[in-house]
Amino acid sequence: MGEKSKKDHWALLNQGEENELEVFGYQTQNLRRGFCLLASVLTCGALLLVFYWRPQWRVWAICIPCSLQEADTVLLRTTDEFQKYIRKKVICLSLSTLTFPVSKNREEPLVADHHSVINKAVLKPELKLRCIQVQKVRYVWDYLEKSFQKVGLLEDSHSCYDIHHTFGPGLTSEEQQIRRLVCGPNAIEVEVQPIWKLLVKQVLNPFYVFQAFTLTLWMSQGYIEYSVAIIVLSVISIVLSVYDLRQQSMKLHKLVEEHNEVQVTVMLRGQGLQELESRLLVPGDDILILPDKFSLPCDAVLIDGSCVVNEGMLTGESIPVTKTPLPHMENTMPWKSHSLEDYRKHVLFCGTQVIQVKPSGQGPVRAVVLRTGYNTAKGDLVRSILYPRPLNFKLYNDAFKFIVFLACLGLVGFFYGFGVYMYHGVPPRDTTTMALLLLTVTVPPVLPAALTTGIVYAQRRLMKKKIFCISPQRINMCGQINLVCFDKTGTLTEDGLDLWGTVPTADNCFQEVHSFASGRALPWGPLCAAMASCHSLILLDGTIQGDPLDLKMFEGTAWIMADRDTGYSKFGMSDSNIIIKPGPKASQSPVPAITVLRQFPFSSGLQRMSVVAQLAGEHHFHVYMKGAPEMLAKFCRSETVPNDFPQELKKYTMQGFRVIALAYKDLRMGTISEMESLSRKTVESELTFLGLLIMENRLKKETKPVLKELSEARIRTVMITGDNLQTAITVAKNSEMIPRGSQVILVEASKPEEFVPASVTWQLVENQENGPGKNEICVNIGNRAVPAGEKGCSYHFAMSGKSYQVLLQHFNSLLPKILVNGTIFARMSPGQKSSLVEEFQKLNYYVGMCGDGANDCGALKMAHAGISLSEQEASVASPFTSKTANIECVPHLIKEGRAALVSSFGVFKYLTMYGIIQFIGTSLLYWQLQLFGNYQYLMQDVAITLMVCLTMSSTHAYPKLAPYRPAGQLLSPPLLLSVFLNACFTLTVQVCAFLYVKQQPWYYEVHRYSECFLDNKCNFSTNVSLERNWTGNATLTPASILSFESTTLWPIATINCITVAFIFSKGKPFRKPVYTNYIFSLLLISALGLTVFILFSDFQDIYRWMELLPTITSWRVSILGASVTQFCVAFFVEDAILQNRELWLLIKKEFGFYSKSQYRIWQKKLAEDSTWPPTNRTDYSGDSKSGFYINRGYENSEQLPREKLEQGGQATEQHFWTML
Repeated sequence: MGEKSKKDHWALLNQGEENELEVFGYQTQNLRRGFCLLASVLTCGALLLVFYWRPQWRVWAICIPCSLQEADTVLLRTTDEFQKYIRKKVICLSLSTLTFPVSKNREEPLVADHHSVINKAVLKPELKLRCIQVQKVRYVWDYLEKSFQKVGLLEDSHSCYDIHHTFGPGLTSEEQQIRRLVCGPNAIEVEVQPIWKLLVKQVLNPFYVFQAFTLTLWMSQGYIEYSVAIIVLSVISIVLSVYDLRQQSMKLHKLVEEHNEVQVTVMLRGQGLQELESRLLVPGDDILILPDKFSLPCDAVLIDGSCVVNEGMLTGESIPVTKTPLPHMENTMPWKSHSLEDYRKHVLFCGTQVIQVKPSGQGPVRAVVLRTGYNTAKGDLVRSILYPRPLNFKLYNDAFKFIVFLACLGLVGFFYGFGVYMYHGVPPRDTTTMALLLLTVTVPPVLPAALTTGIVYAQRRLMKKKIFCISPQRINMCGQINLVCFDKTGTLTEDGLDLWGTVPTADNCFQEVHSFASGRALPWGPLCAAMASCHSLILLDGTIQGDPLDLKMFEGTAWIMADRDTGYSKFGMSDSNIIIKPGPKASQSPVPAITVLRQFPFSSGLQRMSVVAQLAGEHHFHVYMKGAPEMLAKFCRSETVPNDFPQELKKYTMQGFRVIALAYKDLRMGTISEMESLSRKTVESELTFLGLLIMENRLKKETKPVLKELSEARIRTVMITGDNLQTAITVAKNSEMIPRGSQVILVEASKPEEFVPASVTWQLVENQENGPGKNEICVNIGNRAVPAGEKGCSYHFAMSGKSYQVLLQHFNSLLPKILVNGTIFARMSPGQKSSLVEEFQKLNYYVGMCGDGANDCGALKMAHAGISLSEQEASVASPFTSKTANIECVPHLIKEGRAALVSSFGVFKYLTMYGIIQFIGTSLLYWQLQLFGNYQYLMQDVAITLMVCLTMSSTHAYPKLAPYRPAGQLLSPPLLLSVFLNACFTLTVQVCAFLYVKQQPWYYEVHRYSECFLDNKCNFSTNVSLERNWTGNATLTPASILSFESTTLWPIATINCITVAFIFSKGKPFRKPVYTNYIFSLLLISALGLTVFILFSDFQDIYRWMELLPTITSWRVSILGASVTQFCVAFFVEDAILQNRELWLLIKKEFGFYSKSQYRIWQKKLAEDSTWPPTNRTDYSGDSKSGFYINRGYENSEQLPREKLEQGGQATEQHFWTML
């Protein structure tokens, strides 16, 4: 295949997105298909089974590579480390099936929207298009771009003008039908799969297929009871799995069902309004948002009027959000770029509930359908549940390797058994059967059930603590968390803020503080008007609802909200406007009412909000703005901002206060329509600074103890907040996230300007504690460096989102050095929060994120364990949801994660040893063509192993967090040594017992006299020196089972199974002691007692039932002594050596072994660097002294001098490999 053909054969789907896929084109060959069909018949369907497990093999077998344009089958491969394959057939759709004639003229577009991929996807004159359906989303083949493009959404390249003028008047009925055929129905359908289909999927799991093969062998050898027990266990396991999958499927189906059955009103171009089912909506439809409360059936962009929605389904927070219409702009800039990070304020998301509409003077509230079906916000969330991102966790990779090792061991046993039986001249059929039996011994059939029990128990314990989980596999991952990021407001501090006071300004100076504690009403003035009107509160059923901060600020004015009535008709406003009036406790005001005409909502990215309001009796308008003080000051006339503004702001933020700034201006406009046509940029300019609103943000009482607990457990804590940097530092100090005596270094980075390169400045914050009554806090930005004596003390970096972005773009190789000691990240946008979590993960941290679910959604999903503090049981915003709104859930989750992880390791080690114990015993008996008895296997497999696996993991988590984590991988030296040494002990004891029993004077080879026993049915005595003759009939037992070797090896192997279960059930420091697990302890004691009883009993029925031979008492004592000795040695080695953390640390130190985690490597480097941390200096991106920092992903190499590229290239390349 040539270069061009290779290029045409391959393409990327969803490039740059989380669900990025590679797509390869293939064409089916009938001859190849025929050969594969014949091979499937000849192999009795085994080939089909292999193709089911490996879909790529099927494609490679029956297809040949071709260009994607000619392909009838495509093979998709994920671009992550898992490289998972998906096979899809290419579907051909024909437009000739539509009820109206479609133009075949190549020059004539099918849809009016010139940006639409539909025009480029339909082949004319055939009127056909090719598409594939991948994970519920449809992609059509674009003949011009030569790639598959997503349909079911409006292209992002549309400008505001396009949306208003192309889609505002509505689509024609013909265009609707074309879009409906191409895009598919607007439905989020979750199929409730039939039980038979779920059963087939479970049964065709490779492990169950291997199990079926195993059981067939066992049953063919007459091991009916054992096989039935395993079949019952497997059936229970499969039924429970099918039931669980069915229940999840039904819950998800009910969750999305109502979305598909909404009646909507659509505007058709030239035909007026039409009512239809929501499943018939297409991107570009113009829908009416009616005043009745209803759930939105699609994503839509608001073009006329405004409305209030509840986005609780998406964010976990049921705070009403105001949506405003997309502005009328004439330029060709894409509408999202025009709104920057704030485009969401215009979008109504699918699944959210409209609770209030506010029509404009031009007509009803209207919106243009943006995305339909699984392309919507709700559809994306449902897809993330249906197709979860695979977890790259060492445990699961290592578990697979262990199973492969056990299978290889079984393979060795197969060849050993085959050789032994062939050597003794056993018929080939029996030889093969017995060899296959030994192959199946090593892989325990209870493995799948055993590995999930620990997670199930942990999940149940978490539910009791009101922590809910939608991704149970992440519980094990929580056991490895060593860094937790916290949001501040509502997470570390109280959600509700208390008003402390206002600091008004006059004549460019701050005035006397108005304290709310005094009880005096806030005096009337522009500041009071701003606080009364600049918010997003709504009046719903007579109750004021909205953001807690807005609510507290509004309550401070003592004004009230009321619905518009006839008394205020002189305003000339629409009926939807809310009137704000002075309350009975408000100060005297010359203004009887204020009405808000227009709102520019708050967003984390913009850090501000503004409104246009009108005071009763006035004919002009006022603009009021509130927001972050640093941001708001930029929009004010400089002469209105007090000269000591930075100092005044610092004074309050360094005491931990939440500070909001307010501003206003008069807007001289003649009419409302003129005012409504203004852009946000025009409205938010040339403002007059009004003053500061000071709010107390108290720490939650649980915050300090939890942070202390995490600190003692050596788990790093980091604050990521949208609040002011100084406030965040103070909260960090008060909560002791930054311990007393630690240095705080402010990192301020600036973007490059025309002649000045990007720079980063390091400022040391003076370590001064606040005494009672002290309001001044100094920041020393002079020439002071870290004192020589304090070089060893801890230091913490603090920075803003703006500085973080500059570091990410221009100082990328410096970023890891900062992150290993970065503690405070303030003024962070939602996107920056996600990016920061990802950067921590690149340093090999296991990151937990705890937030309120609103602005933290991206970070919560990105983290290894995202915990949303929400009232909902299962918020789709994050894998974990805590109904208790404080951070106590974090240590609980880490404890349970550690307990579940240690349990998983313990169960895995036990099952590995159980397989090895049986393998060794069976192999020894194979040497003389013998086998353990049916009930002997049954007791080991069911009475011990099955029960152990189901109860070993139920030990509760230890109440105190240890200052280190459990091992994160199965293939670690202590664990491998544990299995290896225990296997050696088992091999030694069993081989010695096997050989030593042959040396006993009373020993004889029973199988040689089996015919005599069968013919004469004689009673026998094993030794004349026995105190009492024990007689029994041995004729009922097959000769290949009844032997002194099996009688000796079985109790040793059984007791060994019990003792390793005890040894591997480690308690402290991650789990409670084993004796607190009452069921497990009782089970072990009962199993041990029963085994010892069988060993020493002299009951003929028991011996016949267990297929054992009687031996002298001294030999039985020897067996027990050997088992006890083995237990003592194994316990000592496990507890005193293998689990001795100090010993392993010493060995690592002596042999120079160091952690390969990137953050450890950086910590070691920085500890040896005498120039780190830098303080009170400025570094530039082109400064050779401090290193030349380039991030090629952000900078264009053509614009950089050649010599600088050569200078910086090497450092960048080294950093890249270090990050890898």
